[in-house]
Amino acid sequence: MFNNNLANLTLIATIGSGLVAGVFFAFSTFVMPALARIEPIQGITAMQSMIITAINPLFMLALFGTAIACLFLAIFAVLKWGQPQSTYLLISSLLYLIGAIGVTIVCNVPLNDALASVKPGSPEAAMLWSKYLTNWTLWNHVRTITALTASALLSILLGQANR
Repeated sequence: MFNNNLANLTLIATIGSGLVAGVFFAFSTFVMPALARIEPIQGITAMQSMIITAINPLFMLALFGTAIACLFLAIFAVLKWGQPQSTYLLISSLLYLIGAIGVTIVCNVPLNDALASVKPGSPEAAMLWSKYLTNWTLWNHVRTITALTASALLSILLGQANR
């Protein structure tokens, strides 16, 4: 049975992972395809600007605040293993922590760092841009799917807790 603190934390993680999945979904479905349609110098310049502006308190709170909530839910799940919600809590938390946060840190951030270091009009920038679009978007699809799946599983869990 859920207590109020666990239910509130689960709700925060549900909303946060859904919100983050929505941001990732937007990039996968129309931001990156739109950037791919314009000249590399324009796409690179636009993406470099987005990389900088993405590092803001609200987005960081959504991204990493959700990670903190998921971390606590995972710890609870392990400590209370055997309770009905433990499996859902652990799986959904790990999906978000590994699939959204881990992939961001290990895959997307290094790609962003490489793109940030090139001059948009240089020959190496155009070559990097082509690879960047493919690789960054692939890893962003992974982040989208895992964050959305985490949100869906947490929603199911909250629905079961209210029965």
